[in-house]
Amino acid sequence: MPLTSPLIQLEQVSFSYPGSRHILHQVNLSIDHHQRLGLIGPNGSGKTTLLHLIVGLHRPTGGRLLFKGSEVKGKEGLKELRSSIGLVFQDADDQLFSPTVIEDVAFGPLNLGKGPEEALEVANKTLEDLGLTHLADRVTHRLSGGEKKLVSLATVLSMQPEAMLLDEPTNNLDQEIRARLIEVLNRLDIAYMIISHDWDFLRATCKSLYIMDQGQVQQGDTAHLHLHRHAHTCGGQPHNHQM
Repeated sequence: MPLTSPLIQLEQVSFSYPGSRHILHQVNLSIDHHQRLGLIGPNGSGKTTLLHLIVGLHRPTGGRLLFKGSEVKGKEGLKELRSSIGLVFQDADDQLFSPTVIEDVAFGPLNLGKGPEEALEVANKTLEDLGLTHLADRVTHRLSGGEKKLVSLATVLSMQPEAMLLDEPTNNLDQEIRARLIEVLNRLDIAYMIISHDWDFLRATCKSLYIMDQGQVQQGDTAHLHLHRHAHTCGGQPHNHQM
């Protein structure tokens, strides 16, 4: 399929849980190769559900999900999609389950069919690229919250995805880990979509903005990523941020 086809495309996609109202209603959205998107919206507007649908954790109740121009159907379609699109959960504890960091990071490559030695090589290279080699043998559940977030990112990147979805990645991160996350994302040569309420983080990592409300997605004004006004909790006067 030529690169002119979007990597991911949602056509009139709706979704509802059994017996409930629509969470998503006729959503049209595309993510192109190497595109960097931010997604904002009120709590409960369906943002996380949208990410779960894109990676096949939910199936549309209406409309179509396409990957590289072909509709995602059946087990083989889902397998191809999930081997190319990674999801970083909002809570790292939902993503990390192996005894040690290196085992968690190697799990994805193993699941994609690589042998143990190759999976371990990929995992070590991923940790090295992220500056996390010192964590390789650590017990995962004993890591700090920020360390867990970076390791959860490593578990996705070790699968060498073409696109990545991140759900509120800066929640509960200190400034040092947040800055490292920005640096890592800006080095990536893949597409990604980030859900966040952190405007400055989106400004530093994304080129386009989408707004989600009442189950629908609209293109936002990218100027909002480059100019916004807020008051710091530490005091001081409201001020403008400009690129």
